Amino acid sequence: MKRGIITLLIIAAGLAGIFFVLNKNKKKNEAETAEVAKTNAAIAVRIDTAKITSMDLRYTANGTFAPKQEVTVSAETAGRVVKVLVDEGSHVRAGQTLAIIEGDKLDVNVANAQAAFTNAQADLHRFESAYSTGGVTKQQLDQVKLQFENAKNNLRASKLNAGDVTIKTSVSGIVNARKIEPGTYLNIGAPAFDIVNVATLKLRVNVDEKNVATLKIGQSVDVSASVYADQKFTGNVTFIAPKSDGSLNFPVEIEVNNASNKLRAGMYGTAMFGEGVAGNTLIVPRTAFVGSVSDNKIFVLKNGKAIETNVKSGRNFGDFIEILGGLQNGDQVIISGQINLFDQSPVEIIK
Repeated sequence: MKRGIITLLIIAAGLAGIFFVLNKNKKKNEAETAEVAKTNAAIAVRIDTAKITSMDLRYTANGTFAPKQEVTVSAETAGRVVKVLVDEGSHVRAGQTLAIIEGDKLDVNVANAQAAFTNAQADLHRFESAYSTGGVTKQQLDQVKLQFENAKNNLRASKLNAGDVTIKTSVSGIVNARKIEPGTYLNIGAPAFDIVNVATLKLRVNVDEKNVATLKIGQSVDVSASVYADQKFTGNVTFIAPKSDGSLNFPVEIEVNNASNKLRAGMYGTAMFGEGVAGNTLIVPRTAFVGSVSDNKIFVLKNGKAIETNVKSGRNFGDFIEILGGLQNGDQVIISGQINLFDQSPVEIIK
């Protein structure tokens, strides 16, 4: 009996010791967890400063040069090519003959139509004389006149078809591609040459809504080409789209004089709008904006917290955006980590 009591006391003491140790460990773990939670409550972010600085006020937009005119010259009559008069790279004038199609069959058609016309004309003269003396009726004369008109129209059509044995260009320019050789059989409408006019080039660029309002038709624009970094060209605005695309950009077309033939269609070009005068402008990094720049939302660091701030954005300077309202010079803005932030979120600055 006494031994059983001692055993129970030993077991109870062991259980009490285990409970004490577990409870102590639990409090220690809770304290550590609370400390970690307290440490991790602040969200790690990087910051930059809104500052007034001198910026180049010119707005640049990039695009690709395209020929002002680009025409595919096609055959207007079917036949076999007997002679090609130009090669790729040849300069051609509007109305110039580029190739000749075999015209023997067409010449025969012209001869037959000419014979039919001459015969119809003789019949008309004979019937008119007979009608004046009462030898034929008015109905018979009208029938002969109709036959004469048909013969005249057939002769005209055959001569037009015979004239189409030459393939001519309607524009001046350079032969960019020759699609035929002597002996090639062409159907009506078959492409024969590609002609491009690069004496004037078109540069098509996209301009955002904040800058398109300053543009006018006929306005002079400085243009550069990536392959001629040290040279400048001059163009004029010839088209401003009345409607923007899905990104609120407006297509703008600029004509550039290329009399020197230095520029080529397909080259990469840059248009520079504005006077290029530097000015004192309040700017922030583009990365300070939450979402797109058009959302106009930025987080500002104040007293260790992220304050959601609505701003008014201005011109685009590449990696920097002009601020027209909502910020002051020297305000610290958050440039990374915004995805985890809410208004009044505590933050920790990292380098």
